[in-house]
Amino acid sequence: MAETGASPRPPAPPARSPLARAEHFVWLTARVLEQRLFAYHFLDGDADPVETALDAYRGADGGYGHGLEPDLRGPLSQPLHTGHALRVLDAIGRCGGQRVERVCRYLTSVTTPDGALPAILPGQQAYPTAPFLPVPADPPSELLATGPVVGLLHRNEVWHAWLFRATDFCWQAVESLERSHPYEIQAAVAFLDSAPDRPRAEAVADRLGRLVRDQRLATLDPDHLDAHPVPPGYAPDEHHFPYDYARTPDSLARAWFTDDEMSRSLDHLLTEQEDDGGWPIRRRRWAPSTALEARPMVTIAALRTLHAYGRPLN
Repeated sequence: MAETGASPRPPAPPARSPLARAEHFVWLTARVLEQRLFAYHFLDGDADPVETALDAYRGADGGYGHGLEPDLRGPLSQPLHTGHALRVLDAIGRCGGQRVERVCRYLTSVTTPDGALPAILPGQQAYPTAPFLPVPADPPSELLATGPVVGLLHRNEVWHAWLFRATDFCWQAVESLERSHPYEIQAAVAFLDSAPDRPRAEAVADRLGRLVRDQRLATLDPDHLDAHPVPPGYAPDEHHFPYDYARTPDSLARAWFTDDEMSRSLDHLLTEQEDDGGWPIRRRRWAPSTALEARPMVTIAALRTLHAYGRPLN
């Protein structure tokens, strides 16, 4: 007998559509959190189950841990985990209220003297960590950790005292960038896309776009990957494309690329879907379980980007 009050499931997409293949992959491999997120974004699912699944990663200190970011294992709350949690809450429209007040108290407790966030706290030394993520004994402030968090809080019109100095740190960091790498630029964009001073953000973004092109941080011709070097320390195939910077058409980074460059990168993204229905990870693989957990995240991100640009998924 069907469960009383259960919502009818939306009609299934065509059997071999990109969305149907991705759905099969998610049910086969994903953690509960990513299953719930997929259902929310593409199957008319509710936000409550997503938030319930995310709560399993929340610590008593208000931060998030327990491998929410697969490359950091162990139970400890970390800024990178907590930034990931905020992205989930933002995606489901729940980035506010008491849940975010708890997060801000945690952020305050781990803030560096200059008002920003380190990427990884020293306690991570006791737990398995990806070899490409250093765990310093005295971690510095990082735009990589601070920019996306500050951007998301501004995007959701959160007011908290922690934001004042953290915002100042982000402005100083993005305005002083001279040489960079793709993940740091992505963090800068995450801040600039929601920074409250729009003229200032647009001016900084314009300069960063020239930096990205001058330093060849974006692969503009997917058909000739060998002609595009990856930054030092990155995996051999860890290329970054225009869509990695401009995840939606209204991102400031969209202006960095021509229509043709963006279209070709989206064509490439669509062709990257593998036979099992998931998208590949480009970072270095250091443990079987972390790669398995990361691919559903990458798959959902790919689908959301394609959808944002109007590419058909059914």
